[in-house]
Amino acid sequence: MQKKRLFLAIALIQFTFIAGSQANTQPRLMGAYDAWEAYSFTENGQKVCYMATQPGNKEGDYTKRGDPFALITHRPAENSRNVFSYITGYDYKPGSAVTVFIDDQKFMLFTKGNTAWAPDAQNDNQIVEAIKKGSGMKIVGTSSRGTTTTDTLSLKGSGKAYERISQECR
Repeated sequence: MQKKRLFLAIALIQFTFIAGSQANTQPRLMGAYDAWEAYSFTENGQKVCYMATQPGNKEGDYTKRGDPFALITHRPAENSRNVFSYITGYDYKPGSAVTVFIDDQKFMLFTKGNTAWAPDAQNDNQIVEAIKKGSGMKIVGTSSRGTTTTDTLSLKGSGKAYERISQECR
């Protein structure tokens, strides 16, 4: 679990760098809920909450890959909720899309660098609802070198982690 927390802290640093953060505090673990963990931190004087998990299984013909993370983030000061992102541990093929399968639902994400996002808030909300109610998620992407990867993530505990970040960041 310590290794996972270290990786999550690294992901947070990368995540906040992407978001253009300048003054951050260390993330505070608010709770661990099976496969998911809930965190909060302060960014430029504003509270941010997120939940994160890592895949239980990673498939692909690659030789080197960083640690992937799925995140759902609330930024109440920006009136932003339910932002789903996937940090994959490698740079995506430019212009490529990522496919997310949650039980019997399918979603498409756009990519930039090593991160994939939903195209809009409506899709974010649909993905988050599916995560909270679902049992499993697969994420399929293509690296800048053309390697296709399939990551499998458990959704066990996602509903409780979501309740916790929503409680903290109303």
